[in-house]
Amino acid sequence: MKPLFLALLGVISLSACAQGPQSGAAGKAPGSQAATAGSTAPTGSVPKAAANTPEAHAIAAIQALNPRVSIDKVRAAPIAGFREAIVQGQVVYVSDDGRYLFLPGPQGALYDVAAKKDLSEQALASVRKDLLKTIPVSERIVFSPPNPKYTVSIFTDVECGYCRKFHSEIAEYNKQGIEVQYIAFPRMGLGSEDHKKMISVWCAPDRKKALTDAKNDRTIPARDCKNTVSMQYDVGQRAGLTGTPMIIAEDGTTVGGYLPPQQLREALDKVARGGKTTAAGGTDPVASTGG
Repeated sequence: MKPLFLALLGVISLSACAQGPQSGAAGKAPGSQAATAGSTAPTGSVPKAAANTPEAHAIAAIQALNPRVSIDKVRAAPIAGFREAIVQGQVVYVSDDGRYLFLPGPQGALYDVAAKKDLSEQALASVRKDLLKTIPVSERIVFSPPNPKYTVSIFTDVECGYCRKFHSEIAEYNKQGIEVQYIAFPRMGLGSEDHKKMISVWCAPDRKKALTDAKNDRTIPARDCKNTVSMQYDVGQRAGLTGTPMIIAEDGTTVGGYLPPQQLREALDKVARGGKTTAAGGTDPVASTGG
């Protein structure tokens, strides 16, 4: 459900970002025409509804978030006080006054349309902040400038492309005043070769060098020791991680996946001002833990 939620907000979904960045005209359909400044975005199809009815309020609420999505149907919901809308093949519930939008499912969300605020994210941010406290700084791999303005916790993997891209620019993030605290998340799961490699990194005498070598495909000695890699992985799952890297601000807010240094600094500035960043960033999906 989360990709639809992000689509409603008019930003790129994490699943789309996981396919990798596109540049230039790549990814355009044959014969497509790039939007020009001042052009009007297309409006998605919507069902007819009488003015000032719960159905009309639901349609207006969805269109306020993104006028380009198509709404197939709006009807009474099994929950009193809500309308049920089918939006691009997914179910969305909107309060009869159009104030709240609810996305059901494992990664659902409750959104305040009028305030443009993700109420679920506020609750989850508090939980993430508490979860991160269970991982001591001594168990993280830290890259920091002398006097950082911001500190981010990043669940990372040594194999994922976006994690490697982020780390290749670590000096630039530090120049932006950002301290990076890496937390282990072997995205292929516990017991995988990825997991074993990350244990070798966390057991190395120089973790920073070992992590850098691993992210650059340089061979690192296989090691084993008493470590917290599995515990860190568990924290990532409980924090709702679906892709790596996952960047979390000091207040528990998720800033997204990979963002260029200046863009990450701007996102953190916005969070510090009390705003909510909608930057999704690039991530690589994690392996399913289902049976």
